[in-house]
Amino acid sequence: MQLSIVIVNYNVRYFLEQVLLSIEQARQGISLEVFVVDNASQDGSVEMLSTQFPYVSVISNSQNLGFAKANNQAIKKTKGEYILLLNPDTVINEDTLVKCIGFMEEHPNAGGLGVKMIDGSGRFLPESKRGLPTPFVAFCKTFGLSNLFPQSKIFNHYHLGYLDKSKTHEVEVLAGAFMFLRKTVLNEIGLLDEAFFMYGEDIDLSYRILKGGYKNYYYPETTILHYKGESTKKGSLNYVKTFYQAMVIFAKKHFSTRYAGIYIVLINLAIYFRGGLTIIVNFFKKIYLPLLDFIFILLGLYLLKDLWANYYFKNPDYYRDVRTWINFPIYASVWITSIFFSGGYDFPFNLRRLLRGLFVGTIVLAAIYGFLNTSLRFSRALILLGSLFAFFSTFSLRSLIHFVQFQNPFFIKKRIQNILIVGSILECQRVHQLLNNLTVDSEIIGYIAPQQSLIKVEHLSSIENLEDLCTLYKVSELIFCSKDVSNDTIMNWMSKLGSKIRYRIVPKESISIIGSQSKNAEGEVYTLEVQFNIIHPIQKRNKRLLDIFISFLVICLLPLLFFRIPNIKTVLKNSFQIILGKISWVGYAENRDQKLPFLKKGVFSPLDGLENDNLSRELASRLNLIYARDYHLQKDIQIILKNWRFLGK
Repeated sequence: MQLSIVIVNYNVRYFLEQVLLSIEQARQGISLEVFVVDNASQDGSVEMLSTQFPYVSVISNSQNLGFAKANNQAIKKTKGEYILLLNPDTVINEDTLVKCIGFMEEHPNAGGLGVKMIDGSGRFLPESKRGLPTPFVAFCKTFGLSNLFPQSKIFNHYHLGYLDKSKTHEVEVLAGAFMFLRKTVLNEIGLLDEAFFMYGEDIDLSYRILKGGYKNYYYPETTILHYKGESTKKGSLNYVKTFYQAMVIFAKKHFSTRYAGIYIVLINLAIYFRGGLTIIVNFFKKIYLPLLDFIFILLGLYLLKDLWANYYFKNPDYYRDVRTWINFPIYASVWITSIFFSGGYDFPFNLRRLLRGLFVGTIVLAAIYGFLNTSLRFSRALILLGSLFAFFSTFSLRSLIHFVQFQNPFFIKKRIQNILIVGSILECQRVHQLLNNLTVDSEIIGYIAPQQSLIKVEHLSSIENLEDLCTLYKVSELIFCSKDVSNDTIMNWMSKLGSKIRYRIVPKESISIIGSQSKNAEGEVYTLEVQFNIIHPIQKRNKRLLDIFISFLVICLLPLLFFRIPNIKTVLKNSFQIILGKISWVGYAENRDQKLPFLKKGVFSPLDGLENDNLSRELASRLNLIYARDYHLQKDIQIILKNWRFLGK
């Protein structure tokens, strides 16, 4: 057997489907086997493999064993002369496997091979070719010198920026997303080091290939698409910690004691630096809009104070009171808090949620005002005028942000996406219907034939004129039907047209549309499968707030409930565990379907309160599905009220 392909999958079912279809297109004339090691995915990946790709050898783990250990599980069973370690969020070219095998046969000194990679917007991925992360190289990368001097041999050795990306080169490190390896070399140097859970194992293996007397090559004569960002969350603290800890393991293993010590010091500095930067960036992303709202509302209140004093009281000094420095920040905070809990800061923006938040906040302020002692009351007029200004400022700010992003101030609706679909008429019509069923807000400009010879009356033109058509119709999104358009053609057009256009691919006979805007963004999937309301940020937040509110209410009412509810100790235990976020008042019934979104274990479930609780497993799964799909706060309230006597169960 010539080739064994190993893919480690973790909750990326739709991307896995696409990469396997691309392998089918590239396997012509090659004897190969495919292994998929699933690290306890909960998205139905294993079930999909058994129905759509029965020839794939599946290793299904009951827990996430990490990248290195999972790859080794399959490598030990492989029979191929060559082994390809491949990420699930990739698409290989039709000629990739043939060309890689040919190169390895022509270069017997090659232990490993990497290829040119582009991201989901057609941009070259610099990690296609990398150098060893020595202490100085790691320092330059960590503190941004490699970005400041991208073509420097001194400062950007990590991505070998000085090497021409269109020419074949000897390199030091291969990318873990695509590692084409000679099996005899692996037998000689050993498999992936399982001390690495994720990240670093590709660097370690590449270095051991070099130490074994073999060479690693960067080979740009074939290109693969690597969506990236889908399997990992690169903007998270967990990523920063895991990545740099992997570098520490590498240093201790391969560097001298002196160099390892220097390296570890640098790595620790990098963890604090990058970790702190990540916290600041993530915090700013979450807080910048509420902070701007707070500042504008506060400034507006001080402006209104002077205007109202002049207009109504004819006395500019009427509100010269220290209370304004206390009351106004409180007013602004109440409105901001109310907008937050109303979902006014969730994406996409919704005018109704903003109005609801401001209205509730104004009612709260009015109620507080009514309960205050007369000497502490400030001004009802400023509360009312402030609420009007708060709406004006928040609405205007969002309009401005939307205009900057979409060149359209009327943000109640997103800018319509002008879409061209490339494929045969039947496939284009199928995708068109799929978009309609998904209620995607877009304008289908027309269909493009994949070849001049296949053009039909319904086609606008053939793919040869795609660049001109994109300019003429101001196209913002291209959808390629992979059944009709080769992966090679898709990647060439992505690289040619650049990142100003969004690209998506529809796999053959699939109900998913896949794409990604950048290497740092999660891959995006449109699919007709069930959408769960319970994963919406508003619903998740409301569910958590209800849990906390009910828990505190139960604790406060405990003296009244003492003689009505059994197991008071368990009631208290449940309440405190819920406040700490360990469990929830309502969760799934037992034996939940793994495809459902994760929920904490619940005191109650959708089964509680039913007259017949001896339901079949299938019916219980159905109730769980309905609960997750149609979730609303009232569902939890109804279940809790119906079962309040059993809070201590």
